[in-house]
Amino acid sequence: MAQSATPVAAVTGETRDVEVLIIGSGLSGIGAAVRLRQAGVHDLVVLEKADGLGGTWRDNTYPGCACDVPSALYSYSFAPNPEWTRAFAGQPEIRTYLHDTAARYGITPLIRFGTEAIRAQWHPDRTRWYVETDRNRYAARFLIAAAGPWHEPLLPDIPGLADFPGEVFHSSRWRHDHDLTGTRVAVVGSGASAVQFVPAIQPQVGRLHLFQRTAQWVLPKPDHYVPHAERWLMRRLPAAQRALRNVEYAALETLGIGFRHPSLLRAVQKAGTLHLRATVRDPRLRRALTPDYTLGCKRLLLSNSYYPALTRPNVTVHATAVAAVRGSRVIGADSSGADVDTIILGTGFHILDMPIAHRVFDADGASLDDHWKGSPDAYLGTTVSGFPNAFVLLGPHLGTGHSSAYTILEAQLDYVTAAVRHFRAAGWTSMNVRPEVQAAFSAEVQQALPRTVYNAGGCSSYYLDDNGRNSFSWPWSTGRMRRRLAAFDPEAYDVTSSTVRAGCLTG
Repeated sequence: MAQSATPVAAVTGETRDVEVLIIGSGLSGIGAAVRLRQAGVHDLVVLEKADGLGGTWRDNTYPGCACDVPSALYSYSFAPNPEWTRAFAGQPEIRTYLHDTAARYGITPLIRFGTEAIRAQWHPDRTRWYVETDRNRYAARFLIAAAGPWHEPLLPDIPGLADFPGEVFHSSRWRHDHDLTGTRVAVVGSGASAVQFVPAIQPQVGRLHLFQRTAQWVLPKPDHYVPHAERWLMRRLPAAQRALRNVEYAALETLGIGFRHPSLLRAVQKAGTLHLRATVRDPRLRRALTPDYTLGCKRLLLSNSYYPALTRPNVTVHATAVAAVRGSRVIGADSSGADVDTIILGTGFHILDMPIAHRVFDADGASLDDHWKGSPDAYLGTTVSGFPNAFVLLGPHLGTGHSSAYTILEAQLDYVTAAVRHFRAAGWTSMNVRPEVQAAFSAEVQQALPRTVYNAGGCSSYYLDDNGRNSFSWPWSTGRMRRRLAAFDPEAYDVTSSTVRAGCLTG
């Protein structure tokens, strides 16, 4: 099969042999390293192409950047943080938390910063993953792809954008050296990032033109400062912190019932409608900001300042996609336009077409992207047939619209660590999920999705892949996810072993 990536030049120097190689040092990579070390795996390396850890919380430094999941839930269960200063933590605190966790658990010295994984390929004769980087080469027993789906910015193909004479940047590559004071700014996109940075820059700019292709449901954000007394209590009484986490988890899971039974979301959607009516008095603007799909069909957004910012005199909402850029003028699909000095792209990320899929190859030289053909697929969102001894974290089929990425990640890490333990104990040399097992799981997911708001809500979202299939979402509760991934199921895998074992091939 043809390769989907440009062949790389041979890397000189020695090949370092490791048991586990993790690509990425965001919340997934750090969590995987901690849990594997706790499981007795000490021969591991984390590759990080940047100069610092943190993943999306390192890259996204735009004004107003914060979490939209309660802080107590947006953290590892094994590393609770009693020091959150807000109910919904901001980017600087989250990145500090990741730095502190990596340091506390001894992960930072394992990270090879400034080292980009160029190509990883499985060699069946050696039962190793050979990973070429821009510095050296590794041979690994296990490969863990932890680059994450909120990593590579999605840049729109807008005619004339490349010739725009002013500044253009994506929200995840914020130009802090570019002064927006008094300037004319066009914001393209109205998703999660824009909902946060638009209110932050609105008082500063001269004019702000928001080009909104699709209206979003925005709910009030129950955020607040966490007083010192409460933080003292959390430090002194860990049980109180666990109780808060459990209460918040239960509340979000209750909301999650509506995602599986869209008719139940009407009450929540009513709250969104009331929030819009209370903050936007202009009927024309309110109509432009009113979604025409069921709440939950797209990512749920929270903000107390977004709607008020859009009502300010220096803000114009263009309820249209951007059709072109001509000189300094941004042109909407409805022919409206604006002359601006700066264009900020709030256009999201390569969620389902993850760049890592172009760099991981099977034994025949076919990439993950070749296998997926536009529709990412993985057994339990974690292992892919044809890619032995490899795991994908925060992979396909596991996304939810109501819970924390940490909940998903830790369910996967339970599975991964159990798999590695079993692998070692059984004397295996390779494990490859059976194609019929992966296909059955995928069919089970696709059969359940049409009843959920993700598919039945009447919108087009990043949950849908290039083929129009929902490859992102988990159609059940996270409780069911945790139970499903709690134990490793060796019968789902074809294996090779260093000794003859019943039902196994020998290596």
